[in-house]
Amino acid sequence: MNALAPILSAALVSGSLYALLASGLSFVWGTVRIFNFAQGALLMIGAYVAWYVTDPSRAGAGLGAGFTAALFALAFGGAVLYLAIVRPFIGRANSDLMVIMTTLAAATFFENGADWVAGPRYKNLPRLATGNIQFSNTAVSMQELIIIILGPSLLLAFAVFLKRAKLGMAIRAVEQNRDAAFLVGIDIRNIYVIVFAVSAVLAAVAGVLYGGEYFITPTMGDDPLLKAFIVVVFGGLGSLPGTVVGAYMIALIESVSRYYIGLYYTPPILFGVLIAVMLVRPTGLLGRAYQ
Repeated sequence: MNALAPILSAALVSGSLYALLASGLSFVWGTVRIFNFAQGALLMIGAYVAWYVTDPSRAGAGLGAGFTAALFALAFGGAVLYLAIVRPFIGRANSDLMVIMTTLAAATFFENGADWVAGPRYKNLPRLATGNIQFSNTAVSMQELIIIILGPSLLLAFAVFLKRAKLGMAIRAVEQNRDAAFLVGIDIRNIYVIVFAVSAVLAAVAGVLYGGEYFITPTMGDDPLLKAFIVVVFGGLGSLPGTVVGAYMIALIESVSRYYIGLYYTPPILFGVLIAVMLVRPTGLLGRAYQ
C-alpha cells in the first residue's frame, strides 16, 4: 500500500505526456493513414523553441511567451513537414514505405540540427509552478499536478472540437470515408495539412511539459516516440479514446514494473503486454479494422 501513491502519481504524469504525443500519431494515422516517425523530433523542437524564447541568456521573454512560440512554430512546422516530405509521396506506389523513410530522415536531420545549433548539453525549462502537494505518503509537485490536469483537459477539448466544430466534422468525414468527403466538396489536401499542424501542436505541448519536468536534449523525443507507438497500437490505431486509455494503461504497467522489477526489464514487459493484446485483439483495445 505504501507504494500505491508514488506508482499512481508517476503513471498519471507519464500517461498524460504519452497521451498527448500518441494522440498526434493516432490522429495522423486515422486521417492520412501513415505513421509520422518525426513526431518525437517535433516534441524536441517544441521544447527547444520554448527554451530559446524563455532563457534569460537568449530571448528572455518568459515561459508564457516560450510556450506560445512553441505552439505557433510547431503548427507551422507540422504543415511544412507534410507539404515538403509527405505530400509528394501520397498516392504513389510504396508510399507507406517512402513516408516512413522520409519522416525517419527528417527526425535524424532535426536531431542533428538541434545538436549543432544548441549543443549536446542538457537544458531545462522553468517549471510552470513551484511547490509540492502532499498526497498519502508521497509528494506531488505542482508541475506534475499541472501535467496530470492539463494533458487530459486538452485532449477532451480536442475531442469536443472534432465532434462539434465544422472543421472537426470535416476532419472526421475524411477519416471515415475520404472519397465521400471529396464528393461533398471537402478539400482533402488542406485537411491533411491541418491534421499535421494539429498533431505537431500536440507534440509541442508535450515537449514543453516534458522540458519542465525532465531535461531537454536533441534525442529527448526518442523514448517518448517509442512509448507513443506502443500506446497507439495497444489502444487502437486511429482511436482517440483508445489512445488515451492505452496511454494511461501503458504508463501504469511501466510504473509498476519499474517499482517492483526495475528499469532494465520494463521495455520487454511492455512489448510482451503489447504482443499479448495483439494476439487477442489485433486492432487494439478500442481500434477498428481499416480497409
